[in-house]
Amino acid sequence: MPKSFLWTRTDTAGAEHALVDDGRGLTARGTQVAVDPIPYTCRYQLTTDPDWVTTGLVVEAEGSGWLRSVRLERAVDRWRVTTAEQGDLDTALAAAGQPPAGLPGTDDPDRLADALDVDLGGSALFNTLPVRRLGLTGAPADTPHRIAVAWVLVPSLLVVAAEQVYTGLGPGRVRFHSDTFTAELDVDGDGYVLRYPGLAERAAPR
Repeated sequence: MPKSFLWTRTDTAGAEHALVDDGRGLTARGTQVAVDPIPYTCRYQLTTDPDWVTTGLVVEAEGSGWLRSVRLERAVDRWRVTTAEQGDLDTALAAAGQPPAGLPGTDDPDRLADALDVDLGGSALFNTLPVRRLGLTGAPADTPHRIAVAWVLVPSLLVVAAEQVYTGLGPGRVRFHSDTFTAELDVDGDGYVLRYPGLAERAAPR
């Protein structure tokens, strides 16, 4: 893995470390740690094809007394979603005064059929997928691109179909919009996030 990135969370105590190889599409593995809604560790492995269309994602989230995993694999015209769970996340959430998370995965994979990208909650890496796939680092400014994504919530690992809009704003700037949320991201020349207001900032070695 020739590149190594670390982001510190700005919305909560936490961080993300990712190792990536983008020589032919993207292969990445990473780890997130955070304290909200309860302390957890989240590990992922991500692969795309040479055009940066996601082909697979494996995510494992773990905390005190529970462990969940979800695997998304692109088939010919649909996503295959498999899950596993040990322990009980909802019991851990209830003990911390948090609402239940529900089951991991999705009960209707067909709703994800149009998604070419995946998005992992709390991660700054996954914004790079549509930025690179759509060529936004060199695209004309102010041209919005509406996309469908398979959104994996953390730590529940619930998978939902979501609509997002990415708009290039010129060199090093991309606007991200989803539902009622909007953020203007600072990205480097390869499309990796430098600053995601309200979520994370990339740390540089001292």
